[in-house]
Amino acid sequence: MDTPDADTDGLLAEQLLRLTRRVHRIQKRHLQTRGLGVTPAQSRLLRTLAHYGSPPRMADLAERLEVVPRAVTTVVDGLEASGKVRRVPDPTNRRVIRIELTEDGGRVLRELHGARRAAAEDILAPLTDEQRAVLSGLLDTLVDGAGAPDGDPAPDGGADAGAAARAAGRDC
Repeated sequence: MDTPDADTDGLLAEQLLRLTRRVHRIQKRHLQTRGLGVTPAQSRLLRTLAHYGSPPRMADLAERLEVVPRAVTTVVDGLEASGKVRRVPDPTNRRVIRIELTEDGGRVLRELHGARRAAAEDILAPLTDEQRAVLSGLLDTLVDGAGAPDGDPAPDGGADAGAAARAAGRDC
């Protein structure tokens, strides 16, 4: 049985990190070009918020995003000030505040999906359809974490590199 070569693993890890940084840079450029007025952290929170069936609590968002609650408060403050989210009282417990996407927030979220798709197209442009299919399968395996210690995919629906690669053929 072959064992992975440490040098090869190190090179692969470095390539993945470089790709992730490139994806982030390109997404950031597409966000700025579209003039949406959201930071990458706000973008991530909006995407995460969209995964809930009903407005979540700030603590729920912090847990899902794997950040401290104070970080969520700061991001929500900015999004609320720009009219993209609003704080609403919980219907069953008035002490609990939930975060709800506004109509403008929904519009921005759709634009964010477009920016992510455009970034994926930029990243994947050099690949053939066959290479994209192979890459998609490999990234699915890595994102699913087969054999990973936590076995848990990223809280916002997957690794950005995986989402970028899959966006070429499917909506992210």
